[in-house]
Amino acid sequence: MRRKFKLYSAIFMIVSFVLWTIIAKFVDVKQIGPNNSYVGLSTMNSFVHNLTGCNMLLYTITDWLGIVPIILVLVFGIIGLIQWIKRRNFLKVDYDILILGLYYIVVFIFYILFENVVVNYRPVLIDGYLEVSYPSSTTLIVLSVMPTIIIQVNIRINNIILKKVLIYCIIVFSCFMVVGRILSGVHWISDIIGGLLLSSGLVIMYDYLIKIKYYIGLCFVL
Repeated sequence: MRRKFKLYSAIFMIVSFVLWTIIAKFVDVKQIGPNNSYVGLSTMNSFVHNLTGCNMLLYTITDWLGIVPIILVLVFGIIGLIQWIKRRNFLKVDYDILILGLYYIVVFIFYILFENVVVNYRPVLIDGYLEVSYPSSTTLIVLSVMPTIIIQVNIRINNIILKKVLIYCIIVFSCFMVVGRILSGVHWISDIIGGLLLSSGLVIMYDYLIKIKYYIGLCFVL
């Protein structure tokens, strides 16, 4: 039952992201952005942006800290490579690591896709340029990678205290990044919501895929 719930939850979040994207693109569109750029959900977006203002220091901090999840992706890539070399068979790499690698590829594809597909532009110019803004790439990467690190911590670390400390640090870091991105004012709130919906769907799907093997194995044992 829990298996199906995870699958349905992942599908629900991804479908919600698609619908939210359509809404962000076509509903309440007005020229409220820099250089008279058009912005969907303009009433909500302008209201939140007027509240937060623009904080370029916070933008710079969260931008640099965005390297952290990328480093962690590389770390698990190296772990998978070491296992492949030692075991001399790609398919003998731990199942959860193999799925994690495929998962990160999917996240990267979404990142590249929305770097080239314009839904909304940023509410501020960056170095004088008008950049695409939807979904928040920082939110997408942080919330797609950091929860999978929590899953890996639960799988690979047995020390209860160390496990709790790491999970706490990951949660604090993730919250700071998302809240920091909102308060920096370099994204519309609809961008943040879009990144949250997509990353949630992807993470739940990853969790479902790594658990399903153990469910199947348990069925064979029983």
